[in-house]
Amino acid sequence: MRAADVAGFYADVDSLDPDAYLWLDYYMECQGDPRIAAAHFCSEQSTAQWRRVGSDEDLRVRFGAKVVDLRVEETRSGFSYGVQGAGSGEVHACRIRVAHPHANFGPRIPNLLSAVCGEGTFFSPGVPLVKLLDIRFPDPYINQFAGPKFGVGGLRDLLRVYDRPIFFGVIKPNIGLPPEAMADLGLQGWLGGLDVAKDDEMLCDADWCSLDRRSALLGAARRRAEDETGSPKVYLANITDEVERLNELHDMAVANGANALLLNALPVGLSAVRMLRRHTRVPLVAHFPMIAALSRLDCFGVSSLVWTKLQRLAGFDVVIMPGFGGRMFTSDTEVCNNVAACLEPMGGLPPSLPVPGGSDWAGTLKLVYDKLGTLDFGFVPGRGVFGHPMGPRGGAASIRQAWDAIRAGIPIEDHARRHQELSAALAAFGVPG
Repeated sequence: MRAADVAGFYADVDSLDPDAYLWLDYYMECQGDPRIAAAHFCSEQSTAQWRRVGSDEDLRVRFGAKVVDLRVEETRSGFSYGVQGAGSGEVHACRIRVAHPHANFGPRIPNLLSAVCGEGTFFSPGVPLVKLLDIRFPDPYINQFAGPKFGVGGLRDLLRVYDRPIFFGVIKPNIGLPPEAMADLGLQGWLGGLDVAKDDEMLCDADWCSLDRRSALLGAARRRAEDETGSPKVYLANITDEVERLNELHDMAVANGANALLLNALPVGLSAVRMLRRHTRVPLVAHFPMIAALSRLDCFGVSSLVWTKLQRLAGFDVVIMPGFGGRMFTSDTEVCNNVAACLEPMGGLPPSLPVPGGSDWAGTLKLVYDKLGTLDFGFVPGRGVFGHPMGPRGGAASIRQAWDAIRAGIPIEDHARRHQELSAALAAFGVPG
């Protein structure tokens, strides 16, 4: 690429209309001149060839993605990971900020992803390692999306819970139970104090536990729990399936008594979520299968932050995400950034409820609350409720008792001396996190 051609893929940020562009932060590793590599990078994800042969037009001005910041963080002898066919020569580790004109693809998530993390991005000459770190949308672009239909406020209104986190529970065992056993476990969890009892993300419309039968029994159990406790409850049914079945399964589950629906966001596809959001009458809840496969490597892929923002844009009212603790391989900073992406202002979209999860129980509730610094989150134990030695009713009670201790400023161990469910949780699961 000639010097004059390279310059056409660079711009002074102050010369651009901020409302006309998406702002993309990438990490990249390249060989050769980083300035030329970054120009190729922008070319490949936008215009590629920018004029017809024999013409003096220049499509880069209106349609080209443009580098607005380029920083070389390190120069070293090799790539972070093995790269097939990598030649000899220095490797430059860079951060680049790209302004990409959103008129190139419009308010269409498949087309957006095809541009910003598609062939042009990951097959750019001389740039074998790329990670999309962040994406920022101007308000005019965001406001072409409906976003969450219920959001945090709508979910709190549904449950009539305004002064604490929302308590979820994943019915366990997650695979293999018949609907009758699941309904009994869900009922006990609700009676113990859960707000939401949910299907596991791996439980689908199985022959041995059909969604029709499961949602009918759990819907009835939910209504019984509401009658006995005087508090609204939510049964969260997993309808993850082929796209052509989503509306059908939505209608079946909701008619049977499910009053929120779980979707595995990336396996189903964010465009399918937007379709269902237009159809749904209940909150939509995202789960995170596949996201780790795309985000976990530091120097390649797409960050979980980007996926969190896109799930909110697509219309999820609740976003379940990898949480704190060693099992999730997610740093505290990453978790907190994803929670903030659910709650912070984003055009005119309502906030989504963040639910950071992973091996939680009564003893980890304070840790999660302290790290997040907000009441607007969901807490989602599985075995912490359904593996409790006193059963799910005792497990759910231990979560509520832990919250009572937090609210009163009492050490959880002291509170446990007067509450057998919390005491049993401490004995079963160890010291508080």
